[in-house]
Amino acid sequence: MRRTTLLILLLTPIPSQLLAAETAMRPGLWEVTTTSNILNYASQMSPEQQQQLKDLANEYGFEVPEIQNGAAKSSTCITPEQAAQKLLPNTFQNQVGCTVNNIQRDGNHYRMNYTCDNPQLKGYGVAEGTFTTPETFNGKTQFQGTAQGIQVNEEAEMRGKWVNSSCETATP
Repeated sequence: MRRTTLLILLLTPIPSQLLAAETAMRPGLWEVTTTSNILNYASQMSPEQQQQLKDLANEYGFEVPEIQNGAAKSSTCITPEQAAQKLLPNTFQNQVGCTVNNIQRDGNHYRMNYTCDNPQLKGYGVAEGTFTTPETFNGKTQFQGTAQGIQVNEEAEMRGKWVNSSCETATP
């Protein structure tokens, strides 16, 4: 179950890390907060179980963000070049072996599909959101499939906010 939880934890932040819409994003440090049922479960784990989950993630080369009260908070750095291109880092996409397709933009709204097809994670999802200002966005994602052979149907909501022009304090 812990490995399944880990895969879903790593998958739910995908949309917040992929794409910006037409709003000119402000470069710098961004904080992304993701909430979901699986994150609520993870935040109820004992400190020992949480450490085991982090250790397992480290084995696979991942860093688990801080999880409290059903929410995962992470930081990401948006370079001036990324902001100008309206793209965010796609690290989670590559780490969990998922591909993004059918990307649609309409003004400040984005929508995309993603597919995961590897031994650990198989399924598909939809992510969408809106950049409300150059310093904030809201979004949601849905995923249906299997994680290590266990059926999952997960939804997550995300909020992003610009924190600082310096990225020196970025944490996963």
